[in-house]
Amino acid sequence: MREYLLIDGYNVINALPEFKKVSRENLEEARDFLIEQMIEYHSYTGVNVIIVFDAYQVKSAKVKKENVNGIEVVFTKEHQTADTYIEKVVEDLVKNRRNIVKVVTSDWAEQQVVIGSGAVRVTPRELKYEIDLIKGKIKNKIDMENRKKSTLSDRIDQKILEALEKWRREEV
Repeated sequence: MREYLLIDGYNVINALPEFKKVSRENLEEARDFLIEQMIEYHSYTGVNVIIVFDAYQVKSAKVKKENVNGIEVVFTKEHQTADTYIEKVVEDLVKNRRNIVKVVTSDWAEQQVVIGSGAVRVTPRELKYEIDLIKGKIKNKIDMENRKKSTLSDRIDQKILEALEKWRREEV
């Protein structure tokens, strides 16, 4: 069973305060920030992530797809919204009943369309919650690994440790 997460990129950027704040300064930086978050998400979960950005009003734009560290980033063609692109991909993916398809958008009408197509809707807030949860798990795992490796006694031979302890007691 394959799981897919399709994200309406600009919708998420405009729905979440931390992304929106960055986008006010630099939209490209906000896109990169979202992509970085989703690379980490993909690496941890193994879910196939597709982020779709509108190029709806960009003259002569053609669909541009690129793979960025395991996730697919798509810029739609001229006169094509992220919504219409996502709807087509959802339709193709749900044909194979073995796929689990989730769509991240805060657009109510789009949520209804993707639910009607057989996908699961996820709000940007729910995605943010899941990202934060995963970051916490990663941090806990790193902290545990660091604690395991943080004492000298964990990293040296037992005989050397005993000799050092004996030496320490003699000098005290």
